Amino acid sequence: MHPTRRALLALPLASPALAQGAWPTHSIRLIVPFAAGGAADSAARAITPKMSERLGQGFVVENRTGAGGSLGGGTVAASAADGYTLLWDASSHLVNPAVMRGLTFDYATAFTPISQVVTFPGVLAVKTGFPAQTLAEFIAAAKARPGSISVGTQGNATAGHLGLLQFSKLAGIEVIHVPYRGGADAARDLAAGSVDAVFITTVSSGPVVDAGRGRFLAVTTLERVPSRPAVPTLAESGFPGFDSNEWAALFAPAGLDPAIRDRLYQALAFALADDGVKQRLAQIGAVPVGSPPDRFARFCVEGRAEMARLVREANIRLE
Repeated sequence: MHPTRRALLALPLASPALAQGAWPTHSIRLIVPFAAGGAADSAARAITPKMSERLGQGFVVENRTGAGGSLGGGTVAASAADGYTLLWDASSHLVNPAVMRGLTFDYATAFTPISQVVTFPGVLAVKTGFPAQTLAEFIAAAKARPGSISVGTQGNATAGHLGLLQFSKLAGIEVIHVPYRGGADAARDLAAGSVDAVFITTVSSGPVVDAGRGRFLAVTTLERVPSRPAVPTLAESGFPGFDSNEWAALFAPAGLDPAIRDRLYQALAFALADDGVKQRLAQIGAVPVGSPPDRFARFCVEGRAEMARLVREANIRLE
């Protein structure tokens, strides 16, 4: 949900630093720990120009990839909490602490959460020749043939993988997890018919379905996806409350002045309300969220605990 105008006006606007006009006085560095041109990077580049308009200073987007996103995260964790170095992270922010060893920082304490900016809705899709036409039929097929249906995701310990684990447990089914190096690779094999189903984003699987090489069964969002209104949600298909998606969010180093945090959030809300930004996000399959800082902080605490539980129960390890 978008923040209301009343909520935005209620945010504090002054602190000693801001009262002196000390922030921002120069460009802001935004670390994106993922490859240029991907969904998360594209969302950042769609939103930051409008944020710059509100703040009066530009953003310099820097892609610092490696180590599952922790290389870029470490760069921001070690930076000054002055509002000039920020992190544009994804769901791996909550998963990495549970699957990575030897991290030089603590994800739980090294950052100031600002907002979950957008989500990238996930979907369960099957290949054209798969007999199930509905989610209920898919579950019935999986129960009839335990451990024989292959389901691809964008990789081990990704949002798709963990969402598949959650769904499988709730549905009481056992499937074969096939991890890929990204949603595009999984979608390609779905189109070829070499994997029975995928649990990836709608943006990755959409072209395959639109070409008649696959079929959507259910999306993983709480509400139906605007671009795919005919596809039911898992939540309305017998799994109330199910919500498992990839996302992009804004963080700063720990200790950020709350007034600077709120200025950043207001600039973000301003950008997400812009029609041009909405159109660009829709083109890459992103759904605006813009959750307030306090709500997003709670989301991170709860999500980190849930991801740790899933990883522990499934004994997931990164190679």
